[in-house]
Amino acid sequence: MNRDNSSLSSQESYQPEQVLNNLGGSSDSSAQNRPTKTDAIATTCPADVKRLNLFERYLTVWVGLCMIAGVLLGKALPDITNIFREWEFAKGSQINVPIAVLIWLMIIPMMMKVDFASIKNVGRRPKGLLITLFINWVVKPFSMALWAWLFFRYVFGYWMSPDDANQYIAGTIILAAAPCTAMVFVWSYLTDGDPAYTLVQVSLNDLIMLVLFAPIVRFLVSGASSLQVPFQVLFYSVVVFIVIPLTTGVILRRVFITYRGRDWFEKVLLPRLAPVSMVALLVTLILIFAFQADNITNKFWHVVLIAIPILVQVYFNSSLTYGLMWFFRVPHNVAAPGALIGASNFFELAVATAIALFGPGSGAALATVVGVLIEVPVMLSVCSFCNRTRHWFAGYR
Repeated sequence: MNRDNSSLSSQESYQPEQVLNNLGGSSDSSAQNRPTKTDAIATTCPADVKRLNLFERYLTVWVGLCMIAGVLLGKALPDITNIFREWEFAKGSQINVPIAVLIWLMIIPMMMKVDFASIKNVGRRPKGLLITLFINWVVKPFSMALWAWLFFRYVFGYWMSPDDANQYIAGTIILAAAPCTAMVFVWSYLTDGDPAYTLVQVSLNDLIMLVLFAPIVRFLVSGASSLQVPFQVLFYSVVVFIVIPLTTGVILRRVFITYRGRDWFEKVLLPRLAPVSMVALLVTLILIFAFQADNITNKFWHVVLIAIPILVQVYFNSSLTYGLMWFFRVPHNVAAPGALIGASNFFELAVATAIALFGPGSGAALATVVGVLIEVPVMLSVCSFCNRTRHWFAGYR
């Protein structure tokens, strides 16, 4: 495979290995043990899994353990759990203080990784960018609304009440309305993707999210379910969970690079911040599962049912993106990460928004958490398919 590296400017010419290390991976592996491009071509997903760090490789296990810990906490200490559940920034804001602080600890380090100066290179890989943007903002949220409506209203209607169905529809729509920001760098690395393309795509999605996330969520949730989305609360969610962490991340990135240099920022600071994001994610999940203790113990079967349309959605969007990339002769090092970006979700934002709109004990919040539970194994299966079909894109430039 001939990789086109011309799109890598000196300002953003980091290696995928650095991105993975910044997300928590080890940087101690020697050069002679590092997989080569030839190895990457021949590799399959089982080999790629070994290149994930411990936290990322077993994310589903950690989520499962957090579910157990959270449910036990919610059942054993209901009064304490209720104090955390009702702790809001201001009366009527519906923004839960513990969840908001933890979300900031998760998202701000992610936003610090994104170099928005890469937007200037947006025109260098137009086909791949346009296809992924089309999937992320036109197909994905609307198709999720369709799948959710079909499954929860009709296919699974016998096993759940209309109120539960409305909540699950809302939660899955919120989950699909925001493209993934952090883990896509890992998926791109595992498929030998072009890091410059991935960086530009993530930067564009983050900026578009500021404008489109709120109206898409409000329109689709109101249309596919009987629930009404209070715009004021949704606006607060966008400010608290997108504008504040994104702005803070941009400012901190510029300050640290200006005073300490890019090399220190990427190789020292970001790896140190990775455990903060991980711990914040796990504590957030424990709290959410504690808030959801009654739902989970009384409706565990619903967790399984919620996972099904989410799985259908992921495979539908990744297949459609990958197929369009092949049809328009986009090279594999753009097609593979594009398919993964087109299918994955910004679950941290989704969880926080669902809690703000419908409450920490709502079915909508539960639906977003199910997305976290299945994220890693599902996306690794997409990685495996992309690696096995690399030859389909032979000669594409």
